[in-house]
Amino acid sequence: MTGAPGVFARYPGTVRDEAVDPDGAVRPAYRAVAQVLETLGGAGIAAVADAVARERRLRGVVVGDHVDGRLQERPLPLCPVPRVLTAGDWAHLAAGAEQRTRALNAFLADVYRPAGRRRSDPDRHPEVVRAGVVSAAVISASPGHRPSAVGLAGPGQRRVTVAALGVLRGPGGWLAVSDDLSAPAGLGHALSNRESSRTALPRLHAAADADGLVDPATAVPLLRAALADAAPRECTGAPRLALLSGGPGEPTWFEQRLLAEALGVPVVTPGQLWPGLDGGVVAHVDGERLPVDVLYRHLDEAELAAHVTPAGAPLDVLVAEGVRAGRLSVVNVPGNGVADDPALYRCVPEMIRFYLGEEPVLATVPTWVLADDRDLAQVRDRLHELVLRPVDGYGGRGLVSGPLCSAAELAELQAEVLAAPHRFVAAEPVDCSTVPTVVDGSLVPRRVDLRVFTVAGRTTRALPAPLTRVAPAAGAQLVGSGPGSATKDTWLLGS
Repeated sequence: MTGAPGVFARYPGTVRDEAVDPDGAVRPAYRAVAQVLETLGGAGIAAVADAVARERRLRGVVVGDHVDGRLQERPLPLCPVPRVLTAGDWAHLAAGAEQRTRALNAFLADVYRPAGRRRSDPDRHPEVVRAGVVSAAVISASPGHRPSAVGLAGPGQRRVTVAALGVLRGPGGWLAVSDDLSAPAGLGHALSNRESSRTALPRLHAAADADGLVDPATAVPLLRAALADAAPRECTGAPRLALLSGGPGEPTWFEQRLLAEALGVPVVTPGQLWPGLDGGVVAHVDGERLPVDVLYRHLDEAELAAHVTPAGAPLDVLVAEGVRAGRLSVVNVPGNGVADDPALYRCVPEMIRFYLGEEPVLATVPTWVLADDRDLAQVRDRLHELVLRPVDGYGGRGLVSGPLCSAAELAELQAEVLAAPHRFVAAEPVDCSTVPTVVDGSLVPRRVDLRVFTVAGRTTRALPAPLTRVAPAAGAQLVGSGPGSATKDTWLLGS
């Protein structure tokens, strides 16, 4: 299909749009999608968007945000126009995500060596610090560093079993922009999006499935196998899994229930966990006592100490005792925040070279750690050009785009940064790609990011269920999961 008739007649194709080029021609990967959209026409596309919204309301597809201490749920919109990735794009992204997960697992094993160094050793730092790759101060100052978490991983257990990597397609190609190694969310929504999309556009999906479209549901057995691979040393037979949740008050409660159902495992809350007679942990579910070998944690690690179990022990104590007894594994292991700290981000390429002896597959964004006086001097007068992020801003919290700030906001930001530069990291903004998105019945370009999930069991694998997130408005530079954002079904084309 060349030119841009019908629904694409006024669509502004650009060099950074993934579907339509500057001449108005639909790119090859999107031609099948474009043909169906042309058949539907503007009215048909609007009707499909309304049908998707109704279907998701009926299924209760929501996310939550805490506002003034209270959880407020809101729908998570899905644009019915899928995002399409070629087999070559996905092979590149999968290789890059797997590589970063392997390197960051090696880093965490180095930081949290179970026995530490000998007390007589004058330098007890991790090997990566001794080699000069990472500064000791960056690790010790990280809000995610938990020295007490050393004993929360069993012998040989990878501290990261499930990881999420944020990527953008920039002018020069794909960029890794953030790592989430604590309790990454979003995989359930990637599965849910395919269900909604297939219901809305059955004809399009039938043709794509016949051409080898990858089904995100194939990620589920890979996830389950990786969770089973994390089983503790005393586990014999098939590992018994459970998903640990804070319950209906959690912002990701919908996703947690969906994942548990897909995995065929129970959702358990701290109030259901008891010490077992063998030193492990038992969950009371529907009147039954179920021994648990692996807890798939969707509860923030800060909450572990806040919850008291029915037997009277704090949850973190019960978990630690089960791990020490060799009867329990926690996935992901607490303390991983030190590896996805924004201040560590710029060190990951060198970590890949140090631990793996490989060149990084994915490029990264130029970044400055403002705790370093030299870095601060380079950017203190460029805040209007950069993106600022607090070092404790996991999940994109607190992100500020300098180019979008008013003069008064920039003055306030500069004062805040200069008062406590150690709290911030600065990065160059990325002019990321756009994808056609339905807004008020019309197709318009919106910036998108991608969340790629990996699992690390006996092997490290990227899951074929990435999540595309859409910027909330025209011109919005920042893509995330906050109010106004939406998602797309992400198509991985067969080879």
